[in-house]
Amino acid sequence: MEFKRYLFDSIDFSNRMIGIKGARGTGKTTFLLQRLNDLPPDSSIFISLDDIYFSDHHLVYVAEEFVRKGGKYLLIDEVHKYPNWSQELKNIYDNLPELTVIFTSSSALEINKGKFDLSRRAVIYDLQGMSFREYLNFKYHTGFKAISLDEILSNSAELYMQIMNVLKPFQYFEAYLQKGYYPYFIENENSYWIRLNETINKLI
Repeated sequence: MEFKRYLFDSIDFSNRMIGIKGARGTGKTTFLLQRLNDLPPDSSIFISLDDIYFSDHHLVYVAEEFVRKGGKYLLIDEVHKYPNWSQELKNIYDNLPELTVIFTSSSALEINKGKFDLSRRAVIYDLQGMSFREYLNFKYHTGFKAISLDEILSNSAELYMQIMNVLKPFQYFEAYLQKGYYPYFIENENSYWIRLNETINKLI
């Protein structure tokens, strides 16, 4: 819960409907749970639409009941697993103005299909895999901040010394290229390739 992906500080959470798309394993579910942790517990809820409950219950009715009970923040994982998700999210946005919705999807195709229903309503962000900087922060707790190209060009010597005083990054670069793109490497590096193969097969 301490390590947050780069996107967390880039999102404008004042928008009423926010979508986060990205490949499986990039940390979207963790992202939602971290956001949930920042919200009032008595008016926030996390649901996953791949739960069997939603095989015979409508998302829009769940949202309406949640609002009647004082709900203000609805966080939805795996939205693409639910049929007619974009139409129901449109109805939720139009009919429940007091509700803020954040949803995730691992299917870029489904998100693109649903953009028509959600046009002018949802702000869609793309969560990429981890950068080398994020990898170092995640695994070695380096605390490196993002650096703009202008900063690098104008202050490269000082930045170089600041980084080298913490660690020598290139000794970790090959490991990053091999196993550092997906955050799940932290759970068990020995099974990383198995999980990566599962991710690729699922995408195909």
